[in-house]
Amino acid sequence: MPPRKRNWRPGAYYHVIMRGNNRANVYNDDQDKYHLMRCLADAHERFRFRILAYCVMSNHYHILITSDDELSKIMGLINRRYSDYYSKRYRHVGRIYQRRYYAKAVNTPAGLLIVSRYIHRNPIETRIPMVKELTDYQHSSFNFYASPDQPMPDYLDTERLLDCLPTSYERNANGYCLYCLQELGEQDEEEMAVWMKEMT
Repeated sequence: MPPRKRNWRPGAYYHVIMRGNNRANVYNDDQDKYHLMRCLADAHERFRFRILAYCVMSNHYHILITSDDELSKIMGLINRRYSDYYSKRYRHVGRIYQRRYYAKAVNTPAGLLIVSRYIHRNPIETRIPMVKELTDYQHSSFNFYASPDQPMPDYLDTERLLDCLPTSYERNANGYCLYCLQELGEQDEEEMAVWMKEMT
């Protein structure tokens, strides 16, 4: 039986997660993580998409993405390119990913904020935090918000989330960074917990 076709709409936003097989580490060091970023850049040369937030961890990655081209084709190219690199570098035989990517539509501005904040906080929300400060982690898009004047990947859109900020925050990069550093309210925490339970 062929795989069930993904429910995808052009221009919609999706929270995408890709995990290593059996949750094993597949991004072992900086070289691996940077290569995944090259795979994203290569895919952007062929397909039309924008990413609002990303984070590459040791055994999975998150992206918040919108695309005009079919998402499954974009993800297929990214993951195939990275799998080829990984198999060659580590002389690995067999699949490296657990299954096809998870994707869930994000339909509201508040949802975009909550999901992007979750993505960016991954390195400090692990059981043993990977870094002390979000800006210390080099493999997420947070630093492009924290230092907006630096060159950034062509596929990265750091403007959309600023428009989603509540009126209690300045609608600029500094305001967004402050939002990511604040504790979520109880309702937002509950919504995010439900969201992630559905994604896993």
